[in-house]
Order: sequence, then structure tokens, then C-alpha cells
Amino acid sequence: MLGLPDDIRAFLFDLDGVLTQTAKVHAAAWKDTFDAFLRAEAARTGGPFVPFDAVAEYDAYVDGRPRLDGTRTFLRSRGIDLPEGAPDDPPNSRTVQGISRAKNDTVLRMIREQGVQPYEGSVAYVHRMRAAGLPGAVVSSSANCRDVLRAAGIEDLFEVIVDGQVAKAEGLPGKPAPDTYLYAARALGVEPAHAAVFEDALAGVASGRAGGFGAVVGVNRTGQAAELRRDGATVVVEDLSELLGEGEGEKA
Repeated sequence: MLGLPDDIRAFLFDLDGVLTQTAKVHAAAWKDTFDAFLRAEAARTGGPFVPFDAVAEYDAYVDGRPRLDGTRTFLRSRGIDLPEGAPDDPPNSRTVQGISRAKNDTVLRMIREQGVQPYEGSVAYVHRMRAAGLPGAVVSSSANCRDVLRAAGIEDLFEVIVDGQVAKAEGLPGKPAPDTYLYAARALGVEPAHAAVFEDALAGVASGRAGGFGAVVGVNRTGQAAELRRDGATVVVEDLSELLGEGEGEKA
């Protein structure tokens, strides 16, 4: 009925790009933030300004990772070494914390201005899951996860929410480590082999594979089906409605 093996008894969903149409908002916020930083760096050093690629670099270094890890990973890819700084650093300070805070301020502003739309196919899938009496969790690196779910009107559809704030409180490494998904499975009382992970990010499907989950569904929103399969997806779909018999998912 849900397009996955019969022994799957719990469903663990990433937020941005799987349940809600906010991945593109995050990509735009990262581009706004990194371009401002890179432009200032070029002026400071006299080097060229090479803008952030909101597709290739977002997918490779940022998507699915906790905010601070995304900042660190991208800067490392450009050979830039910044001090960590402190959580109360002003936005756009020349620190990892300052850049990350600027990104968070930007994405919150964009969400307020644009609102949050869920993916209809994903909501239909979650409703079918609930009708079958099966539990679900949201597992997101975002510290703003509950706000986004509430704005999309789907917060009450899930028994467990593991977000950036939970990860910080529990000392859980972020994706691509499997710890946040494993934590959610334990909270639902289900072994990883009997749980499914739903992810659109390469770091996310890698975390599902590392956790030994029974199914890892890669949601191909940005034309990276081959990369999703490479990094751990056992099934790749364009939309979760395909798993309800409205299309055929592509086996990895």
C-alpha cells in the first residue's frame, strides 16, 4: 500500500525538499549569504569574486547538513579557514558562527515573506501512512523545523520530531552521520531494519545507508537520481505520490 517492503513499520522523513518546498529557499539564503561573504573576501584580498553555485555547491557541501557544518564544509572547499567564533557573533562576522547566523536570519526572513508550501504528494503519502496506523517522524538538521512544519500546517501528522535543537541537546552528529535517524527510530520503538528514510539530500541518503535502514527513498527534486543511488538510496522517485501507485519508483 505504501510502495515499500511489508516489514517497514516506521517512516522517517527529512523536511526541506521532502515534505516542504523549502529546499529552494535554503539554497537561495545560502547563496545570498555566501556571495556577500565572498564578495567581501575578494575586496579584502584583491582576489577574484567567484559566486556560490546554488546548485552544484549547495548539493555537494551544504544540503542536508547542520547549518554550521554546511558553512565549514563549503569554506573548506574554497580553501578558506575562519575562526569558529561565538553563537552571539553579529551576522556576517568573519567567523563560521557569524556567517551561519546571517544565513539563518536570511532564511527566516524569506520564509516569513514567501510562506511555506508542503508537497501535495508527500502530504498524501503521510496521510496514507497514518491511515495504516504506522508511525512517522521528521528528522531535520534545521533548528527552525517546528516553525516550518507549523507554517505548512503539518506539524500534527508526526509522533516524533528530531531537529537541530534536539540534536544539539542530545549531542547527536548531523547528517551524513546516521545518529539523528537512529535516535528517531528508537523514539518510535522500531529497529532501523524495519524503518524507512526519505531524503532529497546526498548527505541524507548517506546517513540512511550508514544507519542500516530497511529502505532509503531518494526524492529526486533536482535531477540527481544517479547521485542519490550512488550515496545510498535503495529507491529513487520524483515524488512520493509514485509510491502510492501513481508512478513507478526507480530501483537503485
